[in-house]
Amino acid sequence: MSDNQNPPAAASAREDEIDLMDVLIVLVRQKKWVIGCTVLIGGAALVASLLMTPIFTSKAIIMPPQQQGSGLSAMLGKLGGDMGGLGGLAGLKNPNDLYVGMLESRTVADGLIRRFKLKEMLGTQTMDDTRALLNGMSTISSGKDGLISVTVDHEDPLFAARLANAYVEELARLTQTLAVTDASQRRLFFEKQLKQSKEQLALAEVALRKTQEKTGLLQPEGQIQSIIGNVAQLRATIAAKEVELTAMRSFATEQNPEYLRTQQEIGGLKAQLAKLEQGQQTAGDFMVPTGKVPQTGLEYIRRLRDVKYHETMFELLAKQFEMAKIDEAKDTSTIQVLDKATPADKKSKPKRAVITLLGVLAGFFVGVLGAFAREGLRRNRQGDGAKRWAALRQAWRAD
Repeated sequence: MSDNQNPPAAASAREDEIDLMDVLIVLVRQKKWVIGCTVLIGGAALVASLLMTPIFTSKAIIMPPQQQGSGLSAMLGKLGGDMGGLGGLAGLKNPNDLYVGMLESRTVADGLIRRFKLKEMLGTQTMDDTRALLNGMSTISSGKDGLISVTVDHEDPLFAARLANAYVEELARLTQTLAVTDASQRRLFFEKQLKQSKEQLALAEVALRKTQEKTGLLQPEGQIQSIIGNVAQLRATIAAKEVELTAMRSFATEQNPEYLRTQQEIGGLKAQLAKLEQGQQTAGDFMVPTGKVPQTGLEYIRRLRDVKYHETMFELLAKQFEMAKIDEAKDTSTIQVLDKATPADKKSKPKRAVITLLGVLAGFFVGVLGAFAREGLRRNRQGDGAKRWAALRQAWRAD
């Protein structure tokens, strides 16, 4: 019984299998259809590639500034230390991502749109549409070699090169206004402090001049001047150290050795100042033997003290500011152009050979699928299939 059932099962399995010879017979029988589809679609792809507008590509390659450690190897001798511990604490993990983001920013895009009048050139109505078209023709990428490439595609090779180079120029202009590196942040911090100190010094000088006109005093005794100068110098040094400590909080933790050392120095300087202030008569006045100074000269002494304090403070901050500027220059904060974009000699798009080849392959696959579909319809119209087709026609006519 089992032996009698095996032959039909094997025959059924063979019927379900695809016979390669049957496939070849179908393709040969429908060869005109397959060849026609291949030629037609491949030819259409070729014509379409010929009608496409040639696109030229220009590329500019830049080397962004590299994050380096702080170059403040020796700070002011009056401050008794250096600020080298600040360097590199705020360094970026991947600086290239920062500059790629700046190149893709709206600020750079708007600058290019205004510079080349892209809104009128592209015929857009809104800035958002113009930015979208600009992003579509521009590609900004960062390579593993640490270089950033700016690629622009356009039908005008000269415009493509100009736009790619303009990206680099806009980035350089943007980095001059932003504190990107840690050295730039320090320079910006000391610049603000120096400006405030300069204003305070100007106010103190005006107050001293008014006091001179009021009291008639021009020069106090040399000993008093020396005391005032020493105390003002000490207070200014403490203030400068506190400014340095404030700057370090932006880059270092409270456990940083440089941070702890600066705190200790401030404590020692305050102790020295307290010793000098022990002999004063009024709390808050550091004119030690001021009891011998005429009452009319006390106001002059205070004003002179303020001027010397602000002068010392201004000098210290000015030196720190200059050192920060030097450190920023050492931090290679300028954009270096490795390859400037030039007008392309050959088009980059469309690739006619690739488009034609894809069209031929697509036509061949469409022809093969169509061949099997046509063969199926042909077989369906024979035998029982013919009767079903006749019934379908009669039903259609009846309706």
